[in-house]
Amino acid sequence: MEPRTPTPLDNFLFDLNGYLILRNAVEPALLAELNQAFDNFPALEQGQWWGNAQRRDYNGATGFELHNCIESGEPFEKLIDHPSWINYVRHYCGEEKSYVQGLFIDECIASIRRSGGHHPVHSGGYQGALRGRYLYANELFRCGQVNVITALTDIGPEDGPTMVIPGSHKSNFPHPNMGNYANLDRMDQLEGAIPVLLNKGDAVLFVDGLMHGGGSRTSLEGERRVTIYRYGVSWGSSRYGYEYSPALLNRLTPERRKILQPIAPNRPPNA
Repeated sequence: MEPRTPTPLDNFLFDLNGYLILRNAVEPALLAELNQAFDNFPALEQGQWWGNAQRRDYNGATGFELHNCIESGEPFEKLIDHPSWINYVRHYCGEEKSYVQGLFIDECIASIRRSGGHHPVHSGGYQGALRGRYLYANELFRCGQVNVITALTDIGPEDGPTMVIPGSHKSNFPHPNMGNYANLDRMDQLEGAIPVLLNKGDAVLFVDGLMHGGGSRTSLEGERRVTIYRYGVSWGSSRYGYEYSPALLNRLTPERRKILQPIAPNRPPNA
């Protein structure tokens, strides 16, 4: 695929809304490889490791979540610098024109959600963490983290779509209804939240400071399958302390290795 580059309209809408939908982001052959990899996941229990990947569901409602999924096979490695979005994340959170220009993937997840599952609302500009902060200054984007969620299955209204509150990455006030709902703040009930409907192969890219979550999956058929790659500044660190294995780093292209390990370990000789 030819690399995509953010357009002036992309920049306008990303600044305004905090997210972009990238249609037909992943090619059919890679989608097939990824779905085959999902089919081959073992039946892991919460906390159980599979090589250097670990099942670590955020809570009981979010479904099967395999963290450090880049370690789970070549199809996941191909997403590291996928041409549909790599120039976008470099532009929005890669600290362009600075001495620390570059990227780091601090979290990567393969997610399967079945009927009844959802992800509670989180983030927002009000009292938000610096890690997910949205900033544009001096004609440069300086976002702390930008996420790419890729749909491996069609995600319609009943499939538990990602939901966002457009513009909330700049909010100076808390949402007045946050915490007033049962069921861990389901976004389906939150005023201002809209679903991001994706076809198989589409991706949604957004600044982590945007209020977001996963809508309730009411469909009784199939599964909601997505990958979640969180890109951040080159000097960042893994959220949960995961490390990429030497075997993975050694087989990657130099460009991909630079994203997973932007700063190589500095050790004394023979250490």
